[in-house]
Amino acid sequence: MRTRLLPLLIVLMAAVLLALGVPLAVSTASAQQQKVVVDRIDDTARFAALAQFVTDAPTTARPMRTDDRLETLRRELASYYGVYGIRAGVFYRNASSMANAPDDWVLPKTGEVREAFGEALLSRRSHDPQQVWPWQRSRLIVASPVIRDGDVVAVVVTDSPTGPMRSRTLRGWLLIGAGEIAAMLLAVGAALRLTGWVLRPVRVLDATTHAIASGRLKSRVAAAGGPPELRRLARSFNEMADNVEDVLEQQRAFVADASHQLRNPLSALLLRIELLALELPEGNEEIASVQTEGKRLAQVLDDLLDLALAEHAEADLMLIDVGRLAQERVAAWAPAATAKGVRLTGDCPPATGWADPITLSSALDAVIDNAVKFTPEGGAVEVSVAADGDMRTVVVTDTGPGLTDEELVRVGDRFWRSGRHQNVKGSGLGLSITRALLAAGGGAIAYEHHEQDEQRGLRVTVSVPRSG
Repeated sequence: MRTRLLPLLIVLMAAVLLALGVPLAVSTASAQQQKVVVDRIDDTARFAALAQFVTDAPTTARPMRTDDRLETLRRELASYYGVYGIRAGVFYRNASSMANAPDDWVLPKTGEVREAFGEALLSRRSHDPQQVWPWQRSRLIVASPVIRDGDVVAVVVTDSPTGPMRSRTLRGWLLIGAGEIAAMLLAVGAALRLTGWVLRPVRVLDATTHAIASGRLKSRVAAAGGPPELRRLARSFNEMADNVEDVLEQQRAFVADASHQLRNPLSALLLRIELLALELPEGNEEIASVQTEGKRLAQVLDDLLDLALAEHAEADLMLIDVGRLAQERVAAWAPAATAKGVRLTGDCPPATGWADPITLSSALDAVIDNAVKFTPEGGAVEVSVAADGDMRTVVVTDTGPGLTDEELVRVGDRFWRSGRHQNVKGSGLGLSITRALLAAGGGAIAYEHHEQDEQRGLRVTVSVPRSG
């Protein structure tokens, strides 16, 4: 969730910073150019004031007469060009030069300079030049009219290089960019803290939910920070977990009490049936059937009691040699397998795992018992121990009839037995007890098809954690 929330916050903050930074950068560039334009306007106004007193505008037939004022204007323009590198000139209405610097600069016939000259002839200052950006090598053209007796007699034109202005603009942009980056870093840090603060209760809630789903019903959400809504959710979750635990405890107590209370009258009933059988002829089928069903009912009650205890038992976990324990269970079941004509083998190298040895032994007994029970004579049951990431696995495969896809989904459910095996002794609770015992210690049991040599059997995998 954090990987989705954090990029969203970063994108939003980046958009806000860009929305503020871009106008600021444009304003900085405009301010730098406006400052240069104002300076050029002041310069052209000063040169126009000097040019007003230069008399005798030339005609095409008579050259211009020079005087002291004209020489002063020329010296000012030359000095201006020498100091600032800005070309400047005063041009008569016919575009001939009154004074200019450098001396070889003439008024072009077309282009931006000519357009500014034409606007100034109309007795108004030229329009402000277009915005110049740092990556453009443009020049700033400013033209002002020289007016005498209400008439435009000449035009002052300045042609400024934009390198210094563009450098200042770029420096301003770099400062803005540095500020944006610093603000973005602060925003990312704040977003990290914010998402951590918001999602901390969610992570705690997720871990507690996983713990409860794994069988640790005593787990609760610890008091943590975060928004009030999430703290309220944590309290509600704890209340729900308490209620669920109470309901499960009541269910367990009911099953345990019912199983215990039923066993005493059932035992008395079986005893009376035994006494009654002594009064009847030997081999009476009805009495034998009643005795069989009574013993089956007693086994179901015992298994129910074991299941109720298993679902709420605290596992006594320790580091054990899973391979050695599996090999012991293979040796213990070997006589039963041999008596049925089933070949039971084990490949159990040393492998340490974190488990309750009694629980794991009971689980392996239930799985190997089922494998031997349902494998026909001449078949084989194999037990192997291996490592699978953070888990140690004991895999039991057989060459029995296996299960269909529908049956594979239901295997391990309480009281469930395959319709093809109803005549086989059992209560349908053994694998349910095994699953509950393993879950209490962080283990698991899984079932899948096993295909080998055109025979279809069952593959059961018992897993326990590699470490605590």
